[in-house]
Amino acid sequence: MLKNYLLVILCALSLGTLTACSTSGDDSSALVEDGSSSDAQLGLDDDGSLTVGDPNAQDGFNGPAELQNANTIYFGFNSENIQDEYLAVMQKHANYLKKNPDARVIIEGHTDERGTPEYNIALGERRARSVARYMQNLGVDVNQLSIVSYGEEKPAVEGHNEAAWSKNRRAVLNY
Repeated sequence: MLKNYLLVILCALSLGTLTACSTSGDDSSALVEDGSSSDAQLGLDDDGSLTVGDPNAQDGFNGPAELQNANTIYFGFNSENIQDEYLAVMQKHANYLKKNPDARVIIEGHTDERGTPEYNIALGERRARSVARYMQNLGVDVNQLSIVSYGEEKPAVEGHNEAAWSKNRRAVLNY
């Protein structure tokens, strides 16, 4: 019951292209998003991550070699604001996507371990959406962008200190 309530709240808070929500007893696809080009799933996965976009997309970076080492945007504590130092990274990705209209990117939102799992899923989604909005403002077609929030579930660095937490507060662009 509580999980369905949280899913309804997540659905109500979602912005952007979210146009229809429904809840059911099936935890794996409790929310549905109607995309402009095809139906996409929005729901909590078994590991607690929130997926928006193509849940069957490939994992891992397989984009151009020059972007391979510059595919992570880090965030401040409890923030989805993109820091100026990452604008050039996003510009390079936007240029690649505009020149390659068949390319698709999944923007993964991550958080550190602090906060509740539900809060961290929502924060990870806000971070991924922030990057996606910025990419759209740079001229990237919305159909090239998908987002997923892993919250605190996939840390880049294990540890319980600011050095580890700062590396886990991130959005990762994967082609």
